[in-house]
Amino acid sequence: MCGIVGYVGDRDCSEILLSGLQRLEYRGYDSAGIAIGTADGSVKMRRAEGKLSSLFRAFHEDPFDGCIGLGHTRWATHGRPSERNAHPHKAGRVIVAHNGIIENYAELKKKLAKEGREFKSETDTEVIAHLIDHALQKGTESLHQAVGSALKVVDGSYALVVMEADKPEELVVARNASPMVIGTEGDQVFAASDVPAVLPYTREFIYLEDGDTAVLKKGSVEVFDASGEPAERESKRINWDPVSAEKQGYKHFMLKEIHEQPARITDALRGRVSVDRGDVDFGEMGFDEEWIKGLDKIVFVACGTSYYAAQVAKYTIEELARVPVEVDLASEFRYRNPLITENTLCIPVSQSGETADTLAAMRQASELGAKCLAICNVIESTIAREAEGVVYTQAGPEIGVASTKAFTTQLAVVSMLAVWLGRRRGTLDAEEAREILQALRDVPGTMDKMLHEKAIYKHIAYNYSDVNSCLYLGRGNLYPIACEGALKLKEISYIHAEGYAAGEMKHGPIALIDENLPVVILVPKNRVYEKVFSNLEEVKARQGQLIALATEGDNGVRDFADVVLEIPDVPEYIQPLLSVVVMQLLAYHVADFKGTDVDQPRNLAKSVTVE
Repeated sequence: MCGIVGYVGDRDCSEILLSGLQRLEYRGYDSAGIAIGTADGSVKMRRAEGKLSSLFRAFHEDPFDGCIGLGHTRWATHGRPSERNAHPHKAGRVIVAHNGIIENYAELKKKLAKEGREFKSETDTEVIAHLIDHALQKGTESLHQAVGSALKVVDGSYALVVMEADKPEELVVARNASPMVIGTEGDQVFAASDVPAVLPYTREFIYLEDGDTAVLKKGSVEVFDASGEPAERESKRINWDPVSAEKQGYKHFMLKEIHEQPARITDALRGRVSVDRGDVDFGEMGFDEEWIKGLDKIVFVACGTSYYAAQVAKYTIEELARVPVEVDLASEFRYRNPLITENTLCIPVSQSGETADTLAAMRQASELGAKCLAICNVIESTIAREAEGVVYTQAGPEIGVASTKAFTTQLAVVSMLAVWLGRRRGTLDAEEAREILQALRDVPGTMDKMLHEKAIYKHIAYNYSDVNSCLYLGRGNLYPIACEGALKLKEISYIHAEGYAAGEMKHGPIALIDENLPVVILVPKNRVYEKVFSNLEEVKARQGQLIALATEGDNGVRDFADVVLEIPDVPEYIQPLLSVVVMQLLAYHVADFKGTDVDQPRNLAKSVTVE
């Protein structure tokens, strides 16, 4: 991860590669590099840690050029951000840039090392370069065949661009569960992980499908399907302007990021979940499992949306791992005298890993003797560096200020964490863990189907966008989702909204209910269904405008609610992940109808780095 650019044609390409990487900066990265086949028949590389400005400086101190090359911006998944872990990677005469994760890289690396292969990086990507080079040394006829041979033993996701140093005349690209497009313009051929990278040079794009490979030469593109047979892939003309291209045709980054959630949750689960074993692998965490068994409590500290993810975690962890869980607003934790011991696990949750209050709360807990496990999205952020352990959410860069995919990947991680803790503490058997993990694995596919529904949200936006206030009600692990739904609405539409525990409605908020107040109530089938249904009836008796989130096919709710939004019938642990998508779409369409600045709401910042 995270951005790829490739070129082969009839013009010098250093500027194409560097500017292409620059147009992918919005995706986030921690290092970058390029490799170019020069006129003398050799390939030169330049890599640098940090921002692209570092790579630009290094390149311009000793420039080189040629008519074929590839570039990459990396967002670390295996190995810390550094020059030696930056892409492209070279093994023998093979040069590779890679997006994705190779799940069986450790096994392959061990085998290759026994055969005398030397590794220069900590990455999973370098394994691919060695596999391809190994195939070439065994006499494989072409680079394309060598790539195909290597990919037969690789498990995981990839978007690859490969070049052979001895014959810098062609690029071989491949795709599986990670995007890759090919652009064409006359004799020029481009490869990119995203359209914006090369949009100034071409508007004609071929979208590869999972399992596809392609050979790119000056003036020609040959595409092959997963079985290695030649395949026809239609070329499509893109008429987006560059800013729209970054949004991939979506009206706003927020909407794009809502639709990215199935893929990002897949990334969060990949390499960690084993349904067969009924267990979760957090190899990167680094905590002693005996210490985990002796925990006396867990304390979450977080702000905003991350706080609601922590509240969901409380329900799941206490249920599955049978350990007390406290959830504190980080800004409040800082100014009380919390009871922390050496057997306390503090879990700061932060998208950016730089949230000032969360960082300060973590430091305070650490000073009091707690061990700290960070849940965050940004590699090598301050919170990630200072905690004893870290689990990255793999959400990728989030441009919209109102968090969406960062939140759902946090939910996925805390769900896995609950299973991991339960298995190690002996409170969760393998069979129950298998059921939970399988349900979690099914989430991306289910969520993807839900995201195709638009009409009902536009109908709600039309009818409710002029209201002044809205009440959200939920119970159990959906109470935090009601709060998150209210937060989303107020953040981007500027409509006052309040999330409330449904059982507390009679203790105050019921005074607000009349025919002018929309009430969003989360009432899918679960252990508290009857209780929440009673709250729904109480709202209806007072003429409140009811927008209900219910399980598909629940006609009982339809008899009472003015509008029904549905989620599939899924286990209770999974309901927050699907319910929040409904809350996001509801808020988005209301805000879009009102014409507010969805991506950059007034007065808000993406990362709150001050108190």
